[in-house]
Amino acid sequence: MEFDYYIFIDYSKNLIGYSIIEKEKIKELLPKLSRFKHYNEIKKRKLYLKNINKTIKRERIRSYFYKIKILSTRKSIDIYLDVLEFLKKHLNCIIFISVDNNEYDNFKKLVKVVEEEKTEVVKESELKKGSFEYQLAMVTDNLLNIERIKSK
Repeated sequence: MEFDYYIFIDYSKNLIGYSIIEKEKIKELLPKLSRFKHYNEIKKRKLYLKNINKTIKRERIRSYFYKIKILSTRKSIDIYLDVLEFLKKHLNCIIFISVDNNEYDNFKKLVKVVEEEKTEVVKESELKKGSFEYQLAMVTDNLLNIERIKSK
């Protein structure tokens, strides 16, 4: 199935974030994400985040996304409301959503309230490693970890 928008919701310790990207931007963005990995797989994490942060700025990665937002987990309801509002405004679109495993069941219930037919919600762990969905999810994962390290 081809989706119009892809949404990725992820957590990192005390932060939650999401990113939304239109399908038209993915093809252009993917070659720039080849170095992105899951934070937990990295041995030299501090150096990795420093280099990925430079890549994000140099390649203007954020500019490819419709929206990116990172907040404290205390404000997770704001993230969910943003996503639900987006779904409501785009009822005629087919949307893919990847959610952190711990929040999958709750978020799936929320999505049912707004739109269930044209929205596919999957657990982050179900993303096939190396797939473009996985690569896009790594952007949110890395942005969260960069923000978390910055705020220490």
